[in-house]
Amino acid sequence: MTLDLPGGPRCGAVRAPVSKSAAHRYLICAALGAQSCEIRCGELSADLRATADCLAALGAAFIRSDGGVRIRPIRSVPGGELFLPCGESGSTLRFLLPVAGVLGVRAVFERRGRLGRRPLAPLTDELVRHGMTITEEGELLRCSGRLSGSDWTLPGDVSSQFISALLMTLPLLDGDSRLTVVGSIESAPYIALTEQILGEAAIRFSHAGAVYTVPGGQRPALPQLVDVEGDWSSAAVFLAMGALSPEGVAVRGLSLDSLQADRAVLALLRAFGAELLEEADRVLVRQSSRRAFCFDASQTPDLVPVAAALGALADGETRIINAARLRAKESDRLRTTCAMLASLGAEIRELPDGLVIWGKSSLSGGAAESFADHRVAMAAAVAACGCTGNVRLRGADCVGKSYPRFWDDFGSLGGLA
Repeated sequence: MTLDLPGGPRCGAVRAPVSKSAAHRYLICAALGAQSCEIRCGELSADLRATADCLAALGAAFIRSDGGVRIRPIRSVPGGELFLPCGESGSTLRFLLPVAGVLGVRAVFERRGRLGRRPLAPLTDELVRHGMTITEEGELLRCSGRLSGSDWTLPGDVSSQFISALLMTLPLLDGDSRLTVVGSIESAPYIALTEQILGEAAIRFSHAGAVYTVPGGQRPALPQLVDVEGDWSSAAVFLAMGALSPEGVAVRGLSLDSLQADRAVLALLRAFGAELLEEADRVLVRQSSRRAFCFDASQTPDLVPVAAALGALADGETRIINAARLRAKESDRLRTTCAMLASLGAEIRELPDGLVIWGKSSLSGGAAESFADHRVAMAAAVAACGCTGNVRLRGADCVGKSYPRFWDDFGSLGGLA
């Protein structure tokens, strides 16, 4: 789908969609749980539908309700080899691989797009060491075997999702487990979010330094009704638009004390020089100064495309550092963010682990490519707010991966005369 985005600042208000990161975790805890519950999560994005479809294939039952989904937990696993369609969702694949091992099923995970090229080791190495067999056949990943054992080890600097995946599944093993995380931890707030949701599900564990101790024989017990909080990753896009608008943009439905990593967008916007007003569940951002900044992406990689769009419109040289992991996202996100912004007139250069951007007062606009990456497409909408001409964006429908109503919400914002 190709869209023509009007250039220039926007103003108005939108409501954030639910947190995709939190919803993945709630859906899995509910499906593995001791009782049925309802997850209020609004319209499911493509990634969340992938998780729900895979859990249904494992034996959970999902009934759509007004504003959410009611989940009946897995009671027995279907026989034969189970087909688990992950789409392009890295969270689905990484979280559910160990679930398949805990349940002891034979399963084939289908991976689409770039998902087959995104890293799974050393998680897969650890799963094989503890009883699983895992083989790759093109887009398919076949697994069998049942997990067992008490000592687990993972590095902290490859993917926080590996650590979260084990924290959600080790409680279901018969015996107690010890998970040791080696080295520095990147995207640590996502692990903290997992810990919070496990606590809500009455899962017991302890954490001393780099070692987690997880008693076995547990099943999650979420409340019968769970409201998923608003998504800071999606809100960051509209808040950044506000930083380019004299009248500003407000986002409702946010938790100001959220553990989501991308709440760090507030610090980014302050570094950029924007004016922020935080109240209850709403944040309003207006343009003030447009300062260049240095953004460390080690804990919040999903903010890089938005940060780069702001940097392209800042006064001075902006640097984005510690972002090498973005090369293994839905696209090589350093390369594609650089190419998208350059096509709109930005002065930007790609580095091995980041970007350097020489800001301008405005961009020209023109034709841009999403590279089938939802974060890049949404960053193009931010950049359009600083363009003198329109932006013709190819592949705009890829936003359905995380935010199906994004273009409707963008279209609801007004332009400035």
